[in-house]
Amino acid sequence: MSAAKPKRAIVLSGGGARGAYEAGVLRFILDTLPGRAGISPDFEIVCGTSVGAIHACFIAATADETELRGQRLVEIWDRMRVHEIFKFTIRDFLRLPRRMMGVKRVAQQLREGQRPDRLYGLLDTEPLERLVLKSIPWRGIRRNVRTGRIDTVCVAATQIATGRAVVFCDTNRPELPPWASESNIRMQRIRLSPLHALASAAIPLLFPSVRVGARYYADGGLRLNTPLAPAVRLGADKILVIGLTHPPGDVVNETTAQERTAEFGNPMYLFGKVLNALMLSPIEADVARLHFVNNILEAGGEAYGSDFIDRLNAKLDPRGEHRLKRIDDLVIRPSEDLGRLAAEVVRDDPDLNFGVFVGMLRRLSGAGTTAKEADLLSYLLFDATYARRLAEIGYRDAESHEDELAEFFRNE
Repeated sequence: MSAAKPKRAIVLSGGGARGAYEAGVLRFILDTLPGRAGISPDFEIVCGTSVGAIHACFIAATADETELRGQRLVEIWDRMRVHEIFKFTIRDFLRLPRRMMGVKRVAQQLREGQRPDRLYGLLDTEPLERLVLKSIPWRGIRRNVRTGRIDTVCVAATQIATGRAVVFCDTNRPELPPWASESNIRMQRIRLSPLHALASAAIPLLFPSVRVGARYYADGGLRLNTPLAPAVRLGADKILVIGLTHPPGDVVNETTAQERTAEFGNPMYLFGKVLNALMLSPIEADVARLHFVNNILEAGGEAYGSDFIDRLNAKLDPRGEHRLKRIDDLVIRPSEDLGRLAAEVVRDDPDLNFGVFVGMLRRLSGAGTTAKEADLLSYLLFDATYARRLAEIGYRDAESHEDELAEFFRNE
């Protein structure tokens, strides 16, 4: 008997403007790989957080299309201009005190039982929201889920009231897999809309928190930046993870260490390093846990026979525990330090229009001048100048994994 077709999942991380790297990886996978390897790059489960949530919705919405899907995604990034995405003028800066007074009005509305669509955010996100609305054929998500081309689409956000990660799932499954009651993750069946993707990408304080139903949500990266766990719960056999942080090296050379230490007196520089650490930790821990379970199952089979996993699951089933199986993974991450690349872009393009807000952050962080790394700016530089470089690196990195990707999409 031929084996059943493996269920594949793609997991897309959050990382703001670094998401252009994901677009480059996807361009190779969706546009180039099929012709070279003779495969169809289909995903049954699609999971994303923050900018990865927007990309996940694009993949699900266009799953029934074949023409240059990756190129279209890259072109979305190519249309971005940071001074248009972050509309913040000198006049807005002078109006900040009045806007802060507006927070009191919102607080009064909430106490009176009213529920505004957005809670306070420093920046006007209308340009970014408009771009998201226009760039994704949203009705395609439901169509592809209904026809079975996509099993489940997951978008992770953080519920502000509870601090929990809520994974919005568009699926035709009769029920979602249970999660331990003490877990800080909850899966919720829903029909995905632009609202859920925008909620997942709502960077706290900078972007307004988004109301979905009666609850408010912020960036999913706060709790679940790389949503690998939902893919595992949904029964994926193979998982492709696209990360947005450079893998940590075993040793940082002395010169780089000294340069970084010298800049730690700058709060903006230090905040960028802390942000990097927060983004890095979850993917490392989740992938390590996946490998740990795989190793246990492999060792168990060698020690107790080929039916070890079946016997193990026979004990787990009556307890209502999640069944165990081996899951293959492939992780693609930037081969270059994206913070250092952001500093190079800032230094090498004197004509780049940052706008008031990002320009102020650039000066405060010393990006491109005293600091050779601009980690904070690398998350906020929504501009084609930076995005093109990231997309090129993403394409090359995916190409370097061509054989592994071809194997990933084979049905054996």
